[in-house]
Amino acid sequence: MAGAVEAEGWDGQVFMDSQSLGADPYVLMGAWAMATERIKLATGVTNPLSRHIAVTAGAAVTLQQISRGRAVLGIGRGDSALAYLGYGPVSLTQFHRALTDLQTLLTGGEIAFEAQSSAPSIEALSLAHRPSGSRLKWLPADLAKVPLDVAASGPRVIEMAALLAERATFSVGAMPERLQWAVDIARAARTRHALSESGISYGAQVIVVCHPDREAMLPLVASFVAPLARFQVIQGAAAGPTSAGDEADLAAVRSGYDMTKHDAIASHEKIVGTTLTRDFVQRFAIVEPPDHCIERLLQLRALGIDRFVVVGPGFHPEATYDGGSLFAREVMPAIRQPATYPPSTGRAVPVQ
Repeated sequence: MAGAVEAEGWDGQVFMDSQSLGADPYVLMGAWAMATERIKLATGVTNPLSRHIAVTAGAAVTLQQISRGRAVLGIGRGDSALAYLGYGPVSLTQFHRALTDLQTLLTGGEIAFEAQSSAPSIEALSLAHRPSGSRLKWLPADLAKVPLDVAASGPRVIEMAALLAERATFSVGAMPERLQWAVDIARAARTRHALSESGISYGAQVIVVCHPDREAMLPLVASFVAPLARFQVIQGAAAGPTSAGDEADLAAVRSGYDMTKHDAIASHEKIVGTTLTRDFVQRFAIVEPPDHCIERLLQLRALGIDRFVVVGPGFHPEATYDGGSLFAREVMPAIRQPATYPPSTGRAVPVQ
């Protein structure tokens, strides 16, 4: 699969970090690193709780060495990995500290120990000298830093991503008004802190099913919409611009989503329990023939999006991992063309 994905032209692959629902991402990424030469390899996404921050940093740097600079450390506040350990997402305060500590570790610095209630303090060791903090002592001086990529849906996390990471990936659907809202928050945060826009890359996680028969694909697309839309309401009402109709659909996701079926590729009635409206599904996701996919993605790109993390192509009959999907053949080349409208970066757009 690794060879087929790279040959098809993708720029990267993301790997879920959810121990109860999928295989370990770092083992998989190590295997993919040995089987590929070009594509980036990213956690999509890890969290600050199921692994200690220093363990996560060590794994990311190891992958960076093995892949010769192709690692990306994607992180969020925690979702299914924590749910299947009996926890909810970490607090905003804890997440901010995690991002700060990760950047310190990834650049060779040392972070202070954090007390863990389940283990005794290092002071219990009866030794003359003990470590005073966590640091990757083996970090190669000539190794490029692993970029930190923060998955962001709400305003506080968007701001953190804009200020603390090299990448911010918005998971707010493919609605232009919601992506514009997210980009504006990030840019405003960087402006307040006198940070250049050249120091960060904005990405969008979007559901895309490129298929000539939209009607045939809509039921399948709906099954992808519920899992991604729940990020908007996982801890309450959705922030950002929403219509009255959107609020009703998001409320249906919040009240009906079944986390025990989170790994199921099934109809949205089975996952959500309430039928999402056709309008919401078509605006939150992109389910179109190639020319319409290109039009909608370029519209999002014009908002300042540098990267698209695409969910969906490997799970419908037209686009399989045997290569030659419509998306890879027709859509990817078109959206990689240099931008000719503001904000123009003159850069190709990576597609993960």
